[in-house]
Amino acid sequence: MIVAIIPARIGSKRIKKKNIKPFLGRPIISYSIKAAKDSRIFDKIIVSTDSNVIGNIARKYGAEFLFKRPKYLSGDTISTREVILHSIKWLSANIKTPTFICCIYPTAPLMSHIDLIKSFKLLKSKKSDYIFAATKNSFPIERCFYFNKNKQLTLVNKYNYFKRSQSFKPKYHDVGQFYWGKYDTWVDNSKFLNRNSSIYLLPNSKAQDIDNIEDWELAEKLYKLKNKK
Repeated sequence: MIVAIIPARIGSKRIKKKNIKPFLGRPIISYSIKAAKDSRIFDKIIVSTDSNVIGNIARKYGAEFLFKRPKYLSGDTISTREVILHSIKWLSANIKTPTFICCIYPTAPLMSHIDLIKSFKLLKSKKSDYIFAATKNSFPIERCFYFNKNKQLTLVNKYNYFKRSQSFKPKYHDVGQFYWGKYDTWVDNSKFLNRNSSIYLLPNSKAQDIDNIEDWELAEKLYKLKNKK
């Protein structure tokens, strides 16, 4: 059994009710559900939530709301893996033990069903613990700076200031869209990012993280541009 699990709690500090906030007229979680459905990979697409409101919205757009997530798994410090493990155990006890599990974040409207298909094929072809979506950093992090305690600009590494950008190795970051893994991987391996993980590379135009309203508005513009093409 191949399962998509969408973790979507009701609490959100920076954007209120972020997981169901309207994104271009539809709850943002509906875009993740649609991508999962359009991929035609999954035997089940379920939402793990502590909210009946989110659960019912997820049902409306085609996901299953099979159980309500317990409160102890709904706090700010709970990891994604803990939530996914709870869902896996519930499925194993009540329906069937899944073989492949894909965690899909509810705030990933730029995610494509084609990327889900290709990344799943990548997982099956490689002996990797996890396959997750990532993109290349557009600026070398070696030349980043911060404000010190005296509010003065300070380079992370002063010796990198005069180096050419081309001299630094490319760096990548997780874009927070999806994480593929086999059953044993989810149960036995606690880290998405490890030496035996692989990435599914996305262009920067499809990798907008949404942490604040500015991010949200930019994601809407990128979505419009992508669908206009």
